[in-house]
Amino acid sequence: RLPEQRNTSKSPLSWFRGMYLPPALHPLNKTFVKGGEWQDIDSTQEKRRAFLQDFCKKYNSGKKLQTHLVHLVSRIYVEDRHKVLYCEVPKAGCSNWKRVLMVLRGLAASANNISHDDVHYGKHLRKLDSYDLEGIYTRLNTYTKFIFVRDPMERLVSAFRDKFEHPNSYYHPVFGKAIIKKYRHNADEGALKTGSGVKFKEFIQYLLDSHRPVGMDIHWEQVSKLCYPCLINYDFIGKFETVEEDASYFLQLVGAPANLKFPKFKDRHSSDKRTSAEVVRQYLKELSKEERQLTYDFYYLDYLMFNYTSP
Repeated sequence: RLPEQRNTSKSPLSWFRGMYLPPALHPLNKTFVKGGEWQDIDSTQEKRRAFLQDFCKKYNSGKKLQTHLVHLVSRIYVEDRHKVLYCEVPKAGCSNWKRVLMVLRGLAASANNISHDDVHYGKHLRKLDSYDLEGIYTRLNTYTKFIFVRDPMERLVSAFRDKFEHPNSYYHPVFGKAIIKKYRHNADEGALKTGSGVKFKEFIQYLLDSHRPVGMDIHWEQVSKLCYPCLINYDFIGKFETVEEDASYFLQLVGAPANLKFPKFKDRHSSDKRTSAEVVRQYLKELSKEERQLTYDFYYLDYLMFNYTSP
């Protein structure tokens, strides 16, 4: 139950300061799952959930929630028909997951027919922070909450390639110009004017700088700060590396239409080679040993929470 409001002059969000966020981990509803072929995926899923729970118990150990509830749920998308909450992790299949949510909501017949612009700029999906406090709390307690994550270094390199190695009317002038100005010695006028051509090493210098010339961005923010996995108990933890089988199992769990499949296509720059462990190695060669270690340290919690092997 929500605490009663005793002092109307206080922000209602202050109720949640210093409180533990409840929903305890509850068993997945497997009513819709047919056939025994999902046994291995189900077992992996239970292990992921248990691993994260154990980590959070050790890591949190008495820490209390000091963040407003509305901020905690600002990256979570809502699909009321099938009662699911999806926390968006950019560069971990989020565009295609939003397509799936649009189909589940009845906004499109197929995920394959939804354009990139419709996904990101169409405002077809509602976020959890747009509901009132009771609506937020009820959904957190009763809906199936899911998240898809990715190896942190692969996700980082994928974001860099997408935003800085292709023309971009936002990331080049906003981030590129600031990065080149601060981290490139003797930068030429053209680069300073357009912000194009940021090098991976310069991008990492920006990422690791406690006095960044421009703030963080969701495409390379840590998952621990996007989705708060130790404060919100996710019922399903998918991984980008096993997205096809994880997505198929999840869609069965929530009773999705049988013909709905997770899209396989690459959302943007489809001719580019996908960011893989081998691609990541090539980029990491541009960094010093110390920079590689500090980059790993930056994503340390994400590595631990989701049991990824350190590079």
